[in-house]
Amino acid sequence: MSGKKDRPNPGSAELVSALQVEVTPDLLERALTHRSYAYENGGLPTNERLEFLGDSVLGLVVTDTLFRGHPDLPEGQLAKLRAAVVNMRALAGVARELGVGRHIRLGRGEEGTGGRDKSSILADTLEALIGAVYLDRGLDEASALVHRLFDALITRSAGLGAGLDWKTSLQELTAVEELGVPEYHVAESGPDHQKTFRASVRVGGTAYGSGEGRSKKEAEQHAAEAAWHAIRETVVQREGGTAKDDGAAKNDGAAKHDGTAENDDVSTKDGEGKGGAAAAVAGA
Repeated sequence: MSGKKDRPNPGSAELVSALQVEVTPDLLERALTHRSYAYENGGLPTNERLEFLGDSVLGLVVTDTLFRGHPDLPEGQLAKLRAAVVNMRALAGVARELGVGRHIRLGRGEEGTGGRDKSSILADTLEALIGAVYLDRGLDEASALVHRLFDALITRSAGLGAGLDWKTSLQELTAVEELGVPEYHVAESGPDHQKTFRASVRVGGTAYGSGEGRSKKEAEQHAAEAAWHAIRETVVQREGGTAKDDGAAKNDGAAKHDGTAENDDVSTKDGEGKGGAAAAVAGA
């Protein structure tokens, strides 16, 4: 146990202040104890169990927020939105903003290889801190912490387009550009057992896109996607860019949202991996 005293962790009060929630010193210390430090100091308890707990709490709160905030979004789209928030890059970005790295208890080996700014360590430690808050203060306090840290990311993820929620993305884009609220018109055709829906969308009296689908929701999403790209192209040209450049950026973002970004981001987040499903969100 003497290892705990050999290398104290000064500045914990600073981290508690950044988190805006009190945690008992023992739990805070454990949440900040990386396995490399534990192994070098006689097998101290690590933060891995707290990380496991915090991962579940984070996933629950984010999923609940998305479920309530997007009542018309299908499961697949909700999963993409969640992956855009609960991924290693996003968590590491939040941890860096909080200054978590300088408080982590690391072994000499990890310390020497830049472990304090390693995304995987930062993400795991942030989850351990969430787990510690849940264990010490309960779900309400832990939920409040998650909202403080992640609500901005949740909001941005819905506005990125790239296969997430095109209707929300279009509405946010038209609001930013002060174009007005999108208005949808849906027509249906075909027999009852095999209907086809065609949706068109107008913004400020101008038609921007249309789309078809097997349901009203699907048709509106396709129409919103077409309108989003049309308006975005207009904005890019107005700002002196090119549609090609903007499209490249969108395609890059789409790849990251679909979980096809860098392989080193694929780990254990969201049941499928800490995949770089929204590296763009973390860097936004």
